[in-house]
Amino acid sequence: MLDAYNTIVHMLERLHRHFLDVLRAELRRMNVNDINAVQALLLSNIGDQDVVIRDLKDRGYYHGSNVSYNIKKLTEFGYIHQERAEHDRRATQLRLTEKGMELCHAIRDLQNRLAESLNTDAGATEAELRKADEVLQKLERTWTDYIRYGR
Repeated sequence: MLDAYNTIVHMLERLHRHFLDVLRAELRRMNVNDINAVQALLLSNIGDQDVVIRDLKDRGYYHGSNVSYNIKKLTEFGYIHQERAEHDRRATQLRLTEKGMELCHAIRDLQNRLAESLNTDAGATEAELRKADEVLQKLERTWTDYIRYGR
């Protein structure tokens, strides 16, 4: 069990780095030079929703200083619009601009192509992906419980 667990942990690290490399390559292909892969992923995670910065951190996607810096840059380059939330003036509401939505759609198209390629070229089935997701959710739950409750 320990060997399989360690293999998965190392694979997760590599996959995240590789996915950022995929996004970097796609940004280069699209001649998008003003943002990086992490920022593009942030746009993708916001999508067509209005999101409060705190929600991005609460979902576990980003750490405080990282998300603040990246939101600042994405706003400067015209990908995100920020405004104070009406219900809580302390909260900042985020929404993608048209430029941000265009890039978000391009990333979604890339994801669709990659998913299709995983099926047709690598022979992965939807059932296999669902099983992998099930195991990864159990791993996430184990780690979350450890963070919250300790040993």
